Amino acid sequence: MFDMSLLGDALLGRLRFRAGAVPDQAALPAGRHLLGIAAERDAVLIVPESLPAGEPAPLLVMFHGAGGSADKVLPFLLDHARQRGFLLLLPQSQFPTWDLVIGGNGPDLERLEQALNTVASRFPLNPQRLGFAGFSDGGSYALSTGMTNGDVASHVMVFSAGFMSVFQQNGAPRIFIAHGLQDEQLPIETSARPHVARLKAAGYEVTAVEFKGPHRIEPAVVTLAMDFFLGPLAAPPQVTFSTGG
Repeated sequence: MFDMSLLGDALLGRLRFRAGAVPDQAALPAGRHLLGIAAERDAVLIVPESLPAGEPAPLLVMFHGAGGSADKVLPFLLDHARQRGFLLLLPQSQFPTWDLVIGGNGPDLERLEQALNTVASRFPLNPQRLGFAGFSDGGSYALSTGMTNGDVASHVMVFSAGFMSVFQQNGAPRIFIAHGLQDEQLPIETSARPHVARLKAAGYEVTAVEFKGPHRIEPAVVTLAMDFFLGPLAAPPQVTFSTGG
């Protein structure tokens, strides 16, 4: 049997980052910030005014879909970050989609590492509330990277993802998978449902949400995901879905 460790941690998708370090730089003020890790398609950090001062902060990392950008997915999460008081990090792929989708872990994983380290240098982070989330190809990236780095990501939230590519499973993140019943791009029968079955068989705690709709981010389902990540805030939204715990 081939020893996968010979490939090296980066090729296997492993992050060296660990939450819990003491920040050594001043916290950024409330607002939208570019992190300065790339000349183009830089990572974006949203610091809400509601972020609790002097406490380890929840952090949600959101990965956009193919051909997308931070600004494409930001509207679905901005109000949640402001209302719930969590840091929102939005990396951007170097190419039209994420490196893992194209051919394997590479520059996007390196940028993610840099972005996480930059945020941790400014804010104390809560390792029990460090989530990876994503839509479509970004959902596949969040699921794959989150399972590979379950000792970093406490929660993984996947919206309409197509695949998972995992060479190593580490840690035991809680997983939320949402998918539209009428998804015309990534049919639920060949993506979410088999993923949920495999993850449950492997012992993961999985919440599955199926909603009536095509390949899209459903705002009401995002609210469910935020409750999954941070705990319920209010009564659940009115939306047709089915769940499996």
